[in-house]
Amino acid sequence: MEQFEQKEHIKQKQKNNFWKGALCGALAMLVISLIVGGTILLFSLMNWSLIGSDDDGLVTNKTLRKLVAIQQLIDKYYLYPDEVNEQNLQDYLVKGYVGGLQEPYSVYYDEAETTALFESTSGTFGGIGVAIMQDTSSGLVTFTKIYKDCPGEKAGFKEGDIVYKVNGADVTGQDLDTIVSQIRGELGTEVEITVIRDGEEYTGKATRALIENDTVEYELKKDDVGYIQVTGFEDVTTKQFEEALDDLNRQGMRGLIVDLRSNPGGNLTTVVKMVDMILSEGTIVSIKDKNGKGEVYTAKKDNKLNVPLVVLINGYSASASEIFAGAVKDHELGTLVGTTTYGKGIVQNIFDLQDGTCLKLTSSEYFTPNGTNIHGVGVAPDVEIEYEYDENNPEKDNQLEKAIEVLKQ
Repeated sequence: MEQFEQKEHIKQKQKNNFWKGALCGALAMLVISLIVGGTILLFSLMNWSLIGSDDDGLVTNKTLRKLVAIQQLIDKYYLYPDEVNEQNLQDYLVKGYVGGLQEPYSVYYDEAETTALFESTSGTFGGIGVAIMQDTSSGLVTFTKIYKDCPGEKAGFKEGDIVYKVNGADVTGQDLDTIVSQIRGELGTEVEITVIRDGEEYTGKATRALIENDTVEYELKKDDVGYIQVTGFEDVTTKQFEEALDDLNRQGMRGLIVDLRSNPGGNLTTVVKMVDMILSEGTIVSIKDKNGKGEVYTAKKDNKLNVPLVVLINGYSASASEIFAGAVKDHELGTLVGTTTYGKGIVQNIFDLQDGTCLKLTSSEYFTPNGTNIHGVGVAPDVEIEYEYDENNPEKDNQLEKAIEVLKQ
């Protein structure tokens, strides 16, 4: 699942030596700039204690000897010495170390993946115009939305396609952001993607283009019902949501439906600003770290929505979507319609390692205004209704119809 993140920065002194740089980076003096509520706190951490003897420390002499032995064996016996990429070895060494946490949302990103990650949170990037989501239990990555007139649509991809290969390489089992980084890339370059559709393989080629993610679509429906679909919470989403609200109000909207179905989340600051547009006062969300310290985000504007509200949710509404839905439910701002949300109630921080790479680390959990942590549980709808596909009328949306019905009551 796409995560919502707070950006924090670590400045780490780099080492030139391969093993000391890749394995013993913890020896360096770290200066952490932690930005919290506009205040910059500086910490100096001496991590020499991370290197231990044969029996203690995070990186032991035994581990170092084993890695040196492995390197020597590679140098002596590996069949393809000309294909050895030292940077790949270093990156995968760190990836494996972080992977040892066995927590799906904590990930090390190499340079290409870091670029893609920051592009995804900004909402502007070189890509093919698709939205994707990963099921953390099965690991399957699926196209959840294909944007109109974008390279992905022209290449023949469809919603529900399961991503199998990128440029001929099997991506099964890789984390979501790694796969995203392979799909995105330099403008004008081509990417080949093989998907599984109805049990069969389909391969399409798409030329990457500049994509400004249209995360908000809206229209005024019959009987002056405003409809806003939000597909992600990115930097660009705040302005897009505000413009949609303003335009619908100018058109005489008398009720509003916000559709968060299959929205995997995004930036914490973005969803806070969006809830602030419809909530006049009170807590939006609070976060706490392992020491119980954190921050409470509250509404600061007197912009309470003055029309009835319904929020559509489903099992793929996650993270920031659940913050939005949780605030609406706890403050009784509107009615939730659909099915129970995904249940991701934890926060990841992004640490910039100052060499073009970064670390995403689960660092906090969040709570709805009533103090509920929904991790692993989700937010339950007020009106539960499963989506029913009508093969005779594929455009029919029974959940949206129910939302309109509830809005009119």
